[in-house]
Amino acid sequence: MNQQTSTPVIPRPEHTLSREDISENALKVLYRLKKAGYAAYLVGGGVRDLLLGHHPKDFDIATDALPEQVRELFRNSRIIGRRFRLVHVRYGRDIIEVATFRSHYEEGDEGEGQVTNGLVLRDNVFGTLEDDAWRRDFTVNALYYNIADFSVVDYTNAMPDLHSRTLRIIGEPAVRLQEDPVRMLRAIRFAGKLDFEIEPELAKEIRAQGERLELVPPARLFDEVLKLFFSGHAEKTLRLLEDYQLLEYLFAQTSKYIKQGGDTEKFIQIALRNTDERLHSGKTVNPAFLFATFLWPVVQEKSSLLQKTGQTLIQSLHSAGQEAVREQNAQVAIPKRFSLMMKEIWTFQARLQQRRGKRPLGLFEHKRFRAAYDFLLLRNESGEDLAELCEWWTRFQQVSPDERNSMCKAKGGPRKKRTRSRNKKPESE
Repeated sequence: MNQQTSTPVIPRPEHTLSREDISENALKVLYRLKKAGYAAYLVGGGVRDLLLGHHPKDFDIATDALPEQVRELFRNSRIIGRRFRLVHVRYGRDIIEVATFRSHYEEGDEGEGQVTNGLVLRDNVFGTLEDDAWRRDFTVNALYYNIADFSVVDYTNAMPDLHSRTLRIIGEPAVRLQEDPVRMLRAIRFAGKLDFEIEPELAKEIRAQGERLELVPPARLFDEVLKLFFSGHAEKTLRLLEDYQLLEYLFAQTSKYIKQGGDTEKFIQIALRNTDERLHSGKTVNPAFLFATFLWPVVQEKSSLLQKTGQTLIQSLHSAGQEAVREQNAQVAIPKRFSLMMKEIWTFQARLQQRRGKRPLGLFEHKRFRAAYDFLLLRNESGEDLAELCEWWTRFQQVSPDERNSMCKAKGGPRKKRTRSRNKKPESE
């Protein structure tokens, strides 16, 4: 893609973006930067989504002010990041991200950058507005809204791609994916979220370079997985990951089961459909439930094998869960607070079969009951024969405390008293 030599400014009357659609806090940051004599532009996804008629939640800002200068302007801010130094300006829970214009860094260049095997590890080389535009990932993410005159600046010829709903990378696809393999996942995410077509040359390189995701730190991939599946278009995203042969670099164990056929893909698709519905209705979602879903087929098979060695169902689920998480962490590192919840959801699947005596009452009061119950319903919906168990637990939640006690007694009847064998001597003898 050839760089343009003149500034392609789209004046206010020729575009649809309005200040009325920008958050009040983002406008505060833009105007304070402008008042202090700095350039101030709304940039990236916020501009893209507003021009598409969407309502973005996040607003990012680009400026010629250095991070330290931005920090001096806003007491409610802090500098973050090592790979990219940014400033976060905080208004309660709302965070406005401010980045200094950057220039593309090549190996051997002067400045605060680092490139190894084509992979950009650090990039704090500052530049001009035009430099910043050409170093961004996709054309539709390189649009700038100028608060000084309300124009939109388009160096990369992004507007035609926006109108044709085409996702095109800036520069040579092979080189840009080598610089940062996560761009492959970003391409999948935007294609799923925005219903864009990935440009053919970029699509070809994504299929060719998938294994470079193995160079990305597992902790960073955890964040990218959340972005992929918590965008409100998780079901479509899964199909794209399979189509572009990237799922195996995020969930190798799960990908193997999906390729074998059976109910694994159906189980995960239903879970992702439910996730999308929750997000669209404004409800919260928990990463632990997502990862528990993806790894459940793995845990089930490992558990079956362990039961053949003499372990109980609960013991086998616990051991299988430990092993599945350990293997998964080599690809995508799951924080312990989520992996612990995943293991509880899995072992709860065995505990929910215990419906006698006081056990159901204890399970019902447990903090993981609801997640485990939802997981049970999901298993049943995807084809496992659990209808009677699901109906029992559904009714258990709906009835009065007295009726719950009756259900526990009716299910199993009174416990038989344990009797000591006559041939066994007491421990005191």
